Amino acid sequence: MAIRTNQEDAYVQLARRTIEEYVRTGIQIKVPENLPEEMYEDRAGVFVSIKIKSRNRGESGEALRLRGCIGTIQSVYPSIAEEIIHNAVSAAVKDPRFSPIMPDELDRLVISVDVLGGMERISSLDELDVKRYGVVVTKGYRRGLLLPNLEGVDTVEDQVAIAKQKAGIGEMEEGVMLERFEVVRHG
Repeated sequence: MAIRTNQEDAYVQLARRTIEEYVRTGIQIKVPENLPEEMYEDRAGVFVSIKIKSRNRGESGEALRLRGCIGTIQSVYPSIAEEIIHNAVSAAVKDPRFSPIMPDELDRLVISVDVLGGMERISSLDELDVKRYGVVVTKGYRRGLLLPNLEGVDTVEDQVAIAKQKAGIGEMEEGVMLERFEVVRHG
């Protein structure tokens, strides 16, 4: 795990530092100095995903399971750094699918940060590629997002169905608006 932590870039290091501090103390960190310039100057939607390594060391490879994932489709805060900090706290302790992360789990976390590119409206599933594009499905006020290149999501149809489910849109409901986006994945 120490090797992985040493290889993390500034985006993932910021998310990890935020999560560790908040889980240990309940205090959200301030934006630190010495980050890459774009983290202070640019704005974008950001997703922080947290997986946890299994305690069972007998398994081949690293058995990882999702432990939290929260993000913003569009920027809410004045910088990517602030977006990461807020979403890292939310992913760690506010994802309604999971209990809050506990201090004894911190050394087993695998963290990734996805910085979203601009949304592009599309008119056909043919314009999607599950490895390259994430998808946003919208109907009225309901909106669901699924990131690209996720394990177990192998077809565009699966990707759209999962995004619809997240939005509370019935699988057979038509008249949905589709948007695609690319991400820069850190971690």
